[in-house]
Amino acid sequence: MGRMLRFAIVLLLADSTMVNFRVLARGMSSIARAFEANAVVPDVVGKAPEAAVTVKFTSGVEVKSGNVLTPTQVKDVPSVSWDAQPDVFYTLAMTDPDAPSRKEPTFREWHHWLVGNIAGNDVASGDTLSAYIGSGPPPGTGLHRYVYLVYRQPSKLQFDEERLPNNSGDKRGGFSISKFAKKYNLGDPIAGNFYQAEYDDYVPILYKQLGG
Repeated sequence: MGRMLRFAIVLLLADSTMVNFRVLARGMSSIARAFEANAVVPDVVGKAPEAAVTVKFTSGVEVKSGNVLTPTQVKDVPSVSWDAQPDVFYTLAMTDPDAPSRKEPTFREWHHWLVGNIAGNDVASGDTLSAYIGSGPPPGTGLHRYVYLVYRQPSKLQFDEERLPNNSGDKRGGFSISKFAKKYNLGDPIAGNFYQAEYDDYVPILYKQLGG
């Protein structure tokens, strides 16, 4: 086989690979693309959800595929919804893989919220395993990713996790939503979203709430 022919075949294969990659990327949802682009896959989950979770705060802001919000804006429990079936139970998690920083995530993951046995998307109906705590990235640690994930449960479940209040940060770090999902046979997340935040003046107030 001549040198020019071999070179042409290599170019053809390379071009075919790029075409396949572009087709695959176009086929992904915007949430899935954002998860991939911001390394939520594989830092948090192995497979990105296709559907979006809608997360809105009383401050007027909304979570949108990695947008930057402030701890002040997200300090209160948000309203969360997704495309749910009323006769199905779901688990909702909010987790930070960047504790204490994205460069040195020694406490990955620090989970902020965990609710199981949610009927449809009525979060208030669920069993709160870990009460909501807003974002509290330490000063000088840059942007943290705060990831919301929803899992469809196979049935109503009996969770054996210790219930964690919102006035202490104990037992929040070293969490893995993927291991939690495996433990309860939840499969891959069906919906998700995330925002990013870094330190602001609300963080010391939150630390006092947590006993720091």
